[in-house]
Amino acid sequence: MRFDPASQDVGNIVCFEHVNLTVPDQETATDFYVAGLGLTRDPYMMVGTDNMWINAGRQQFHLPRGNPQRFRGVIGLVLPDLDALEERLRRVAARLDGTQFSWRRENGHVALTCPWGNRFRAHAAGGGFGPLGIPYLDMPVPERAAAGIAQFYCAVMGAPAAVDGGCARVTVGPGQHFLFRESDAPAAEYDGHHVAVYAADFSGPYRALAERSLITAEDNASQYRFVEIAAPGAEAPLFAIEHEVRSLHHPLYARALVNRNGG
Repeated sequence: MRFDPASQDVGNIVCFEHVNLTVPDQETATDFYVAGLGLTRDPYMMVGTDNMWINAGRQQFHLPRGNPQRFRGVIGLVLPDLDALEERLRRVAARLDGTQFSWRRENGHVALTCPWGNRFRAHAAGGGFGPLGIPYLDMPVPERAAAGIAQFYCAVMGAPAAVDGGCARVTVGPGQHFLFRESDAPAAEYDGHHVAVYAADFSGPYRALAERSLITAEDNASQYRFVEIAAPGAEAPLFAIEHEVRSLHHPLYARALVNRNGG
């Protein structure tokens, strides 16, 4: 065969939509996410001072006001141009002095740290990481956890997943992946940040999660949540990160997002 048809499968999770991280103040968040990264504040929703939604291609960052949360891992970004990114970062550096903000150009990408310690890896458009936006989340997990995590996403969420070199690679949309990478480093404490995904088969995972007593909230008819990832048949969780699972009937599904870069 000239190509692998399975490489084009998306599975039940049709898209990963947003990362939710609480931040202490919007001014600093605007300097980093909008003036620095070059993303766009959503002009239609959450336009007050208690929350802000930041558009990144077809994905978003949700940044409600609160004690700073730190994503356990690295958030991947695809931006139009890395040279332009560095120029913007230089312009905001003085305003972010005294925070954890930093960046450095590495082989093929820019590694960044936000004012509150969240880590990002920015790739240039056309570099093989898909369209503008958030193509992946890369999370460290305990040793020997990757296989069980892949089994969970396949069996419970209906998402294609495979393990390679101690890393579970889960497909969560076209060109989008959750990466769970085994590490022997001490695990950081989970602080409640969450991710949101849309599922075509909304009820199937709900039933599977409910059977395992893993549902933590039922927000409305189109949305529920779970936190613990556990291999089928196992009692001990392998990793914790809240998933906000939405149906394709959710009123925000496929909403057009405003981006200054045309993404």
